[in-house]
Amino acid sequence: MAKTLLILNDAPYGSERSYNALRLSGALSKRDGEQVKLFLIGDAASCAKANQKVPQGFYSIEVMLKASARQGAEIGVCGTCMDARGLAEGELTEGAKRSTLEQLADWTLWADKTLVF
Repeated sequence: MAKTLLILNDAPYGSERSYNALRLSGALSKRDGEQVKLFLIGDAASCAKANQKVPQGFYSIEVMLKASARQGAEIGVCGTCMDARGLAEGELTEGAKRSTLEQLADWTLWADKTLVF
């Protein structure tokens, strides 16, 4: 079984790094024998904000995160980064959980591959 950790650093919108990380997460999660974990740190903590409203025809990071979770990906959001941005645990989208740097360290040791966006 292949185990991949994706670490996202960028805000949900304004650059395409988080978007591309979630595209890759979705593609990997669909494959047999793949386990995926996502860790949102820094400005990427905002990717997990529930009830995002985007213009029609524009991608939604929230929808993409939910799809990754439905395909079995675990999603951790840095608690320190959430606090710095005023993001409460109750505001996280379905499938995302408040997490810690300690968990990121555990996931890094768990992973066969770690990709940073």
